[in-house]
Amino acid sequence: MASADLRDELLCSICLYIFKDPVTLRCGHNFCRVCIHRVLDTQDEAGVYSCPECRAEFQERPRLMRNINLHNVAEHFLFTQEGGAKICFPYCVDSPVPAAKSCLLCEASLCEKHLRVHSKSAEHVLCEPRANLGSRKCSAHKKILEYYCTEDTACICVTCSLAGEHRGHRVEMLDEASEKKKKRLRNVLQKLITKRSKTEERVRSLEESRRKVHDKATTEAERVTALCRDIRRRLDVLEKRVLSEISRQEKEESLSLSALMKKLEIQKDELSRKMRHMEELCNMTDPLIVLQEPDTGDLCDPEDKGGHDGGGHGEPLHDVDGPDVAVISDTLHTLCDIITDIRWGIYMEGPVDILLDVNTAANNIHISHDQKTATRTRENQNRPETAARFEYNQVMNSRRFSSGRHYWDVESSISGDWRVGMCYPSIKRRGGQSYIGHNNKSWCLWRFNNQYSMIYDKKEIRLADKISSNRFRICLDYQSGQLSFYELCDPIRHLHTFTASFTEPLHAVLCVFNPLHNVNNWLRIAKQRWPCSLHQWRQDWTTI
Repeated sequence: MASADLRDELLCSICLYIFKDPVTLRCGHNFCRVCIHRVLDTQDEAGVYSCPECRAEFQERPRLMRNINLHNVAEHFLFTQEGGAKICFPYCVDSPVPAAKSCLLCEASLCEKHLRVHSKSAEHVLCEPRANLGSRKCSAHKKILEYYCTEDTACICVTCSLAGEHRGHRVEMLDEASEKKKKRLRNVLQKLITKRSKTEERVRSLEESRRKVHDKATTEAERVTALCRDIRRRLDVLEKRVLSEISRQEKEESLSLSALMKKLEIQKDELSRKMRHMEELCNMTDPLIVLQEPDTGDLCDPEDKGGHDGGGHGEPLHDVDGPDVAVISDTLHTLCDIITDIRWGIYMEGPVDILLDVNTAANNIHISHDQKTATRTRENQNRPETAARFEYNQVMNSRRFSSGRHYWDVESSISGDWRVGMCYPSIKRRGGQSYIGHNNKSWCLWRFNNQYSMIYDKKEIRLADKISSNRFRICLDYQSGQLSFYELCDPIRHLHTFTASFTEPLHAVLCVFNPLHNVNNWLRIAKQRWPCSLHQWRQDWTTI
């Protein structure tokens, strides 16, 4: 076998050097004892052991069997390749006992026994056992490398420093230079550790974001599936209702036409009888018989008598219109509602969490601890006067709405006057112009003396329909510029929609008045009891 081929066979597949104290795994592959121990130590954490070469797995940490034959072959190869030098790292040159130190001057490795009798003079420098001791000497002067040239970043001997090419350069002892480099490496290592920690944190954050994206996608998919299932159910119900109505109208029209046809058949038979009688009279030759028959006025066309014969023949005939088109029209409107429901059901963000901002509450308004209820009180709340605080009866929420679709519900006391709506943050806070609806920066629903109105910029729109519920829903479509109000009854009823080009973010506003006979007038941000589902939206938003 060629020397190069033999060397390849004697290389440890982990460190890629000639085997040093080779050991064998059960799978038959060989490694340096130190190398395989290092690999197995890293596998301890995972609890799975495998051969680095063939990936054969072991249930327990494998026992390492020393390969003496391979050790001898490796020793012999090193001996022949290094010019007969008697060194068998990491074993003593004179025995198979592991070496304790190597002498740089002698270029030999020694065990503890031979180390005790070795020369203790200063020129015999001892170091940790090494295979290639020549690398510890200067290639030019064959002297031990003791110094480090900081200008050329090279390890040098004393001759290099005093008379060689590094003469006059700043040099340091190897240990001193090594400690300085270790310090720099520790600093770099610390930075790398910090950077790795941040990277790991970023990875964890991205993993969490990915999980949230997955959860949200799953939730949205389930919601869309539920919406589509509801759509199919509603369409089935709608189809059955319309087909049933068409069938009913067809049956009704058919019965009516059958009755009319029967009546006309009777009239036709009567006309035929009269026609035969007239023909008989016309064919008679006896004038006396002809003249003794009833007057011809009794034999005229029944149509000229206006239906006095009881057959209704005088009634005008008309074309049959078929099923009532109002049913079809109602069906189309219902389909429009379904399409609108899909838009709201999929894209609406809500219900939003409305929290009242105490910093904007007037001093005659008490705010509950959960920041959901505003109550008109006679007691001054003694809050500090600020530019954000309303002077009278009102409070805003803290959250701004500057995009998207949102809705929130409000519940009122049984009696009392109030206003509820939305406004710009630039609304005035003092004087009569601060009331929502009394300016061009706010829109509201107003209850006054049990009458309901919609107000914007002092323009009032009275609601004609009676309102019996004390719960309402406010829906905002910011991009479309639509602010809608609903009565939360069954089914939910649309009251009014304001249309505007919003120029600022919007806040929810509650305004509570306090009639003398009612000291407990309040408005409350309500928990959602009417789900945002397909059947609740009765107004076609596409045509508002």
